[in-house]
Amino acid sequence: MQNKGILYLIPTPIGNLKEVSPRILSTIDEVSYIFCEDTRNTQKLLNLLGKTKKTISCHEHNEKAMSSKAIELLENGENIAYMSDAGYPAISDPGSILVKECINNNIKVTPISGPNAFINALVGSNLDTSHFIFYGFLNSKSSERKKELESLKEFPFTIIFYEAPHRINETLKDIYEVFDNRNITIARELTKLNEEFIYSTLEELASNPREYKGELVLVVEGKINKKETKLEEETIKTKYNELLKYNFSSKDAINILSIIYKVNKNSLKKILY
Repeated sequence: MQNKGILYLIPTPIGNLKEVSPRILSTIDEVSYIFCEDTRNTQKLLNLLGKTKKTISCHEHNEKAMSSKAIELLENGENIAYMSDAGYPAISDPGSILVKECINNNIKVTPISGPNAFINALVGSNLDTSHFIFYGFLNSKSSERKKELESLKEFPFTIIFYEAPHRINETLKDIYEVFDNRNITIARELTKLNEEFIYSTLEELASNPREYKGELVLVVEGKINKKETKLEEETIKTKYNELLKYNFSSKDAINILSIIYKVNKNSLKKILY
């Protein structure tokens, strides 16, 4: 009886080509075909990596149909890979239907570790990383977007969204309207030359629209209990005064408190001044 092939889920660089690991390179060598979100983008990447593979288009509009083709190849013992355009397959990208079809047909699925935008954004956000919710893209219509936000506003966990540059300012206004003021970090151009982390508040960013370039990750603070906030503010003021007594400058004291309490510097200044 012929052994079935394996489906490999291969994440691709979110900006920096050096994110391609030796394991990703060797896995590409092991597969017969690469199913991918966009054959043109995948072919460019393969050319840069010096790899030659047959690519097959499998995107959000044809994933169900192309999954049948993939299953046929896998049943015949061929190893195949799925690659989305940037980051992980099935994370705000196609791939989940293919995975389900493979599991339903007792075909092994092997994810390969690699680049991911929301994890990079979260760990660099200066917000709580112990518990978080990855939501992905909100609805493009404001009325529907607000309904989604209403369902999330009571969560005490850090919430992560993806957003496109042309919608970001309207989305920030809607998040502020529904969530009220909270700390937020926007990560853009991750792993690229112009990578930027913007540490701010919803009120500040919603009130001051600006032009953003590149794909964006929004990391938003979870809902905080008001009683806890008051208590923490008094603690911050006490610690700040203690640091000044030890001859730390005001700037250095704020930097230290920002790290300890995971609060951005602008928010600390509002508490202290």
